[in-house]
Amino acid sequence: MNTPELTGASWRKSTRSGSNANCVEVAESARVIGVRDSKDPAGPVLAFDRRAWTTFVAALPARLQG
Repeated sequence: MNTPELTGASWRKSTRSGSNANCVEVAESARVIGVRDSKDPAGPVLAFDRRAWTTFVAALPARLQG
C-alpha cells in the first residue's frame, strides 16, 4: 500500500543504520513524511504530517537524531 503523496518519492535510510537488515526508510513530500520497513518496500507506510514528525524528532535524544 502506498501513500499517494509519496508516489515517486526518494526513500532513504538513516546514516546510522549500519549493515544490519533492521532498518526503516524515510521519504518526504510537500505534505507528509513517510516511514516504511526497508525489508518490505511494497508494504505499509506510516505517514505523518510535518508538524507531528518535527515534534517526534525533537523529542529523540540528540544521539539518535541524524
